[in-house]
Amino acid sequence: MHVDMDAFFVSVELRSRPGLRGKPVIVGYPADRSVVLSASYEARKFGVKSAMPMAIAARMCPSAVIIEPRHKLYYEVSAQLMAIFGSITDLVEPLSVDEAFLDVGGAIRRLGSPEEIGGIIRRRVRDELGITASVGIAASKFVAKIASTRCKPDGLLLIGPDETVPYLHSLPVNALWGVGAKTGEVLARMGIRTVADVAATPLSSLKKLLGASGEHVYRLSWGIDPRPVTPVRVEKSIGAEETFAVDTADDALLHRELLRLSHRTAERLRSAGLVTRTVSLKLRYTDFSTITRSRTVHAPVDSAQLIYGVAVQLLESLGPRAMTVRLVGVRAEQLEDAAQTSLQLSLDRRDDNWRAAEQALDRVAEKFGSKSVLPARLLDPHQDAD
Repeated sequence: MHVDMDAFFVSVELRSRPGLRGKPVIVGYPADRSVVLSASYEARKFGVKSAMPMAIAARMCPSAVIIEPRHKLYYEVSAQLMAIFGSITDLVEPLSVDEAFLDVGGAIRRLGSPEEIGGIIRRRVRDELGITASVGIAASKFVAKIASTRCKPDGLLLIGPDETVPYLHSLPVNALWGVGAKTGEVLARMGIRTVADVAATPLSSLKKLLGASGEHVYRLSWGIDPRPVTPVRVEKSIGAEETFAVDTADDALLHRELLRLSHRTAERLRSAGLVTRTVSLKLRYTDFSTITRSRTVHAPVDSAQLIYGVAVQLLESLGPRAMTVRLVGVRAEQLEDAAQTSLQLSLDRRDDNWRAAEQALDRVAEKFGSKSVLPARLLDPHQDAD
């Protein structure tokens, strides 16, 4: 089965703001060039979608309430969600913070039919976490994912083995994994607009049209997806990025934003119990060209100050920039389990002091919110003091 939360970030926020239920709500930073992270179904009726620029979302739905994201909270709820899945079956493959594949074959004798297990999961998510989940059940991962999408929000859909091919053949071609807008246009020029059309097309013709992916698309059109649920899935990287409201060449502003992003990245690392061996910098220029630079540190870290130091070095290594900067990002790569890794301290005692200070910030944020205490450099110099 594929279990997917409904408007996850919004749903988590509405637990503490029940007065907003039934209203259009968007989670994202209010800056014009930021993007929508999550939208309530009421906002989606206006055309608002995840990853849409906030400026466009605000024009489409001017009545929407915008809530700034609390990533640490979402990761905490995600951990609780994965614990629920783990109590059902050992075969859990997380895809993101709010969705996973589960192989429940071994739980049927203990918990009942797949539909009953899906009902158990939905009830526990609602009762224990205060949010809703949609559950798709099928004989393969691909069809289960389609089922969960088709029963949103807060639904359950089982597509049995005998129903799989007829159900797939009733869908448009873009329901197939790997068929995006460009591939869809190529197929449409040949009169292929539905999954049934794909299934009726000779494999040799699809290979000529789509190259190596032709066979993949053909197999999916017949419901063939033998991939097992893979329970061990280690997150490959953690990071954060920001698009400026106005393209900038100001080094001081870039450094300030790098510090902010380093804190967001380090907080997520510590929350997930991870450390990083490689720090990566991302810059996108005004012409949308993008470059990345990375550096491996001598010992794994989870401190914002240490991540920030590497990010600044990477920025300075680029030398003079020919264009203004549109977006900047920081990413932690080569992640390791902190519990199984020795954090080697440098001879400079300040490294340990920074780590202790940031851990204290984590505890304050847990109790009072993420903006209760900030490094002085991140305080808005134009904001009046209380």
